[in-house]
Amino acid sequence: MKSILLIGGGGHCRSAIDVIESDGGYTISGIVQPRSDGNEPVLGYPLLGGDDDLPALLGQTQLALVTVGQIRTPTVRQRLYDLLRQHGAELPAIVSPRAYVSRHASVADGTLVMHGALVNACARVGVNCIVNSLALIEHDAVIGDHCHVSTGCRINGGVMVESGCFIGSGVVLREGVRIGAGSVIGAGCVVNGDVPSNSLLRGVS
Repeated sequence: MKSILLIGGGGHCRSAIDVIESDGGYTISGIVQPRSDGNEPVLGYPLLGGDDDLPALLGQTQLALVTVGQIRTPTVRQRLYDLLRQHGAELPAIVSPRAYVSRHASVADGTLVMHGALVNACARVGVNCIVNSLALIEHDAVIGDHCHVSTGCRINGGVMVESGCFIGSGVVLREGVRIGAGSVIGAGCVVNGDVPSNSLLRGVS
């Protein structure tokens, strides 16, 4: 099995560990996070250092995954993704064995598809995304780079979610709508029309 570094040791990291252990294709070599965040192991995996240690660590383990969560802004995840790329890391797409990704769909580098998620035919998911537990991305939908599609979302056919969006738990996006870059769609929203970039929505729109 290939060894992989996880970048970020919080709650999302623990969920990512569960997916990676279930997949069985990778051995987790350890966690990278700022020393100020503590030095306790995460689910038994050691903390190996901070961002400054990445060049040396990637010399030993070329694969990495950003395991910092994303609430509202993608800034931290995007910075870490870019940093890993600068250091020559490879960021595989990781799909839970309990998820379904159509062979006619595409999931780009650094994206994590979690338990129970479904990515249907001709859907496309960009780099460094989170497709969280029980999310549905229907046929021909496009999810841009650095997005978080939260638990239980329903992204219907032909939807376009531009880069850097946060789609909250239980959101329903009607077929064909466009969500502008950097938008935050709050939990439980039902979105029936296009949303401009950098919008914040709560409730039914």
